[in-house]
Amino acid sequence: MDIESTEFDFENRIVSTGFTPEDSDVDYSLRPKRLDEYIGQTKVKENLKVYIEAAKKRGEPLDHVLLYGPPGLGKTTLSNIIAAEMGVNIRVTSGPAIEKQGDLAAILTNLNEGDVLFIDEIHRLSRSVEEILYPAMEDYALDIIIGQGPAARSIRIDLPRFTLIGATTRAGQMTTPLRDRFGVVLKLELYTPEELAQIIRRSAGILGVEISDDGAVELARRSRGTPRIANRLLKRVRDFAQVEGDGKINSDVVNFSLDRLEIDALGLDNIDRRMLETIIKFYDGGPVGLETLAATVGEEAITLEDVYEPYLMQIGFLSRTPRGRCVTKLAYQHLGIPMKGGASEQLNFFGEEEPIKKKKN
Repeated sequence: MDIESTEFDFENRIVSTGFTPEDSDVDYSLRPKRLDEYIGQTKVKENLKVYIEAAKKRGEPLDHVLLYGPPGLGKTTLSNIIAAEMGVNIRVTSGPAIEKQGDLAAILTNLNEGDVLFIDEIHRLSRSVEEILYPAMEDYALDIIIGQGPAARSIRIDLPRFTLIGATTRAGQMTTPLRDRFGVVLKLELYTPEELAQIIRRSAGILGVEISDDGAVELARRSRGTPRIANRLLKRVRDFAQVEGDGKINSDVVNFSLDRLEIDALGLDNIDRRMLETIIKFYDGGPVGLETLAATVGEEAITLEDVYEPYLMQIGFLSRTPRGRCVTKLAYQHLGIPMKGGASEQLNFFGEEEPIKKKKN
């Protein structure tokens, strides 16, 4: 394969964990509406059930909740479930959408008693907006400055008691004062294949698609631990089953469909493989710096770091070292590429099983 002539289509990956317009077509109908319907995240679900029940018994709004974890795991879905379980309305917005203090003030003053305000990507709130959010979260009040100069004066507006649910994929980028004001902090983990198979069977039932147990398991294995990807792949496999088959999905249909989509047994697509092959071909398997790699593949460094590297690291195909990124022995084996001596030595230097062979003078 000629890597130099290959264009990287980073924006239209079917295995991307980011939300796409296509997901909105049936995504809302596939989302569970109650906590009992929510599959996976057992610890989070059990704790939330206690917090919600206790708040309802006291007749108080639920304490502010922070949900963090990789994209596509159900943070938005969980926020809607919380509102439904509490029997209140939910207002949805995002950090980048709240540009000025007045934007947040308008949202807060329109809430009713006990309502849920969901802010996605909350780590992207501006500092000036955060400053008026602090008293709103703690004292249910809004401090507004009217006028300018010597004539300026501050007034306080009382707000209804509400629950703020913040969601973020980068909890480390949140400021400490904001993070400390959340009484409930919950981390969402990647799903197991067994949990994803349950989600796929449930989604198939809603979509009216017949799927076998082996088909659901095979699809789950290739879904990278993410329900959003599992549902997206299910819709694409459904298309192949209806056109190329009899409409029923089994493991053979899944294998045929995902082979056509160039998604392998571990959920890697052609872009993942090209990235690994680029490091192997141009840099002998690494180490290579992030900025250098980004320039080689024609993508921003932050996109590589946030979107493509996490899964490759989770399955042990890529390692981050002080000197740069390295492709591991497992990736060579998966791609069917023999390891050269230089690559072997570099990998051993960063913790592989074989000891480093000293070169003779």
